Amino acid sequence: MYLHRISEILWSRKGDKIICSLCPHYCVIPKGKTGRCRTRINKNGVLYSLAYGNPCSVAIDPVEKKPLYHFLSGSQVLSIATAGCNFRCLNCQNWTISQASSDSIDHYDLSPGQIVNMALRQKVPSIAFTYTEPTVFYEYMFDIAVKAHENGLKTIMVSNGYINPAPLEALCPYMDAANIDLKCFDDKMYRYLTGGKLQPVLDTLLALQKAGVWTEITHLVIPGLTDNPVWFESMCRWLAENGFASTPLHISRFFPTYKLAYLPPTPLEQIMRAKETAQKCGLRFVYPGNI
Repeated sequence: MYLHRISEILWSRKGDKIICSLCPHYCVIPKGKTGRCRTRINKNGVLYSLAYGNPCSVAIDPVEKKPLYHFLSGSQVLSIATAGCNFRCLNCQNWTISQASSDSIDHYDLSPGQIVNMALRQKVPSIAFTYTEPTVFYEYMFDIAVKAHENGLKTIMVSNGYINPAPLEALCPYMDAANIDLKCFDDKMYRYLTGGKLQPVLDTLLALQKAGVWTEITHLVIPGLTDNPVWFESMCRWLAENGFASTPLHISRFFPTYKLAYLPPTPLEQIMRAKETAQKCGLRFVYPGNI
């Protein structure tokens, strides 16, 4: 497996440990260990990426599957992912790869140039970083995105939005579109469901908006967890009041999976009520999903 040395802009030393500053977790990583994402390893006091050039999934998808409904509609996209994630979502659909390390599952050896050439050969107009959390393969995503733009291709990030401002700002000029998961509008529930905090995700949405990156938002309604109507209305009002009234909102139906396999699917009527609430709050493009 190829190890890619990470720029010291994104980490610092603390004794024989390393502090990673890519995302708001700020993992303190002992020698020989990885951070929470399982992709960034402390090798003798230097931080390396285990994910660079090592995608575990490569596929052609409709762009609507991301989901993006207002960006290159009707086109196909080359989708790639590596193992790892900086969240621990109890409902993860792709947990077999998101909760694994790059050296523990089968993967391809593909350089950024090879990924771009693949997209060109397949005659797709864009490349999506998706399935797992692309923040954890940041350097690989960044280099692919730069080469994609050099070759006239668009780029898409499907993300939980849990990334620090500086690396996001550096990435934005090479990112054309994003779909951000907004899990709920309560910090305590966010921490329980994902292991992360709400505010950094809101900060990411605002940063993408400021940078002019086309953004769509996905919100999963989980029975008994994220289906609180007060939280949902507060979320919609925040979006409307912060310039996201025309940002497509995808309200997705939950199906039992992973550590929440004991829960029922989201009732269809609950999804439709949420759509009505979002529209009453001033959101213009609201789409039910997974129905």
